[in-house]
Amino acid sequence: MVRAVFPGTFDPIHNGHIDIALRARALFSEVVVAVYDKPLKTLLFPPDERLEMARIAFAGHDGIIVTGYSELTVEFCRRMGAKVIVRGLRVFSDFEHEFRMALSNHRLAPDIEVMALITSEEHSFLSGTTVREIASLGGDISSLVPPHVDEALRRRFGELGEDGAGVVPLTELRD
Repeated sequence: MVRAVFPGTFDPIHNGHIDIALRARALFSEVVVAVYDKPLKTLLFPPDERLEMARIAFAGHDGIIVTGYSELTVEFCRRMGAKVIVRGLRVFSDFEHEFRMALSNHRLAPDIEVMALITSEEHSFLSGTTVREIASLGGDISSLVPPHVDEALRRRFGELGEDGAGVVPLTELRD
């Protein structure tokens, strides 16, 4: 049995994440979707809500476990008995960041491999930032996320009110 870990903040989980996890599951006996709870970036959802959204997204998928973690990813992998870290690559600009992370993880844990899956074409533009920005501006995200995530985003931006877009760094979709 080979266990893989698919780590991320999943803020929020979207169809691109789900696609990578399901494709990884076809390659490994078990995939642990690991929701990181201490990132250096500001998040829209707290860890418990991100965990719940991921759990609902993978309900009924055998061999996919969703759990949170707060340590180095390689230490989490060791604790979980995982031999592989799965990452998704969307566009060329992702490569440099993922390459540096893979080298760092390999330095820390040469016994744990990093495998990158190229995103499916229909998800190549998709990121948590894009989803949050579209949602913050009242756009339709129903084709980008599962229905429960769409609801959670609408609820969160409703709670934040008119200043909700100020919580999400806007890039270019408003232009």
